[in-house]
Amino acid sequence: MFIDIEKVQVYVKPGTTDLRKAVNGLSVLITEEMELNVLSGSLFMFCNRDRKLLKAIYWDGTGFWLLQKRLEEHKFPWPKSVEAVKEISGEQLRMMLRGINFWEAHERLNYRSVV
Repeated sequence: MFIDIEKVQVYVKPGTTDLRKAVNGLSVLITEEMELNVLSGSLFMFCNRDRKLLKAIYWDGTGFWLLQKRLEEHKFPWPKSVEAVKEISGEQLRMMLRGINFWEAHERLNYRSVV
C-alpha cells in the first residue's frame, strides 16, 4: 500500500478516541461525528487518551486500510479541544508522527511596516 500524503486529505479527530474500535466503529465516528465521507479516499487519524496509540483509516477504492502506531516512550502531539475536525497537510502529518507539536508552534507574524 502506498498513500501519497501530499495528494490525500488528512483529517485528525481532536480529543480522545476509544481505540478498541476497528474499521466499523471508526467509520461510524467519521460519518456521524466528523460528518465526513469515509469512502472519500481521505486519511482519518485518531488517538487514544494516553496519546501513545494512533490509528488511521484509509479507503483505497477496494477496501479499508487500518493503520496503527504505538509509541513506547513518548507521546503523540494531539489537539485536545474537540471543537471541529482538523484537516492537516502531509508535512504536518510527518511532523506529528515524529513528535513535533505543530499545534502549539508559533504562528508566523506578517507585518507591513517597522516602527
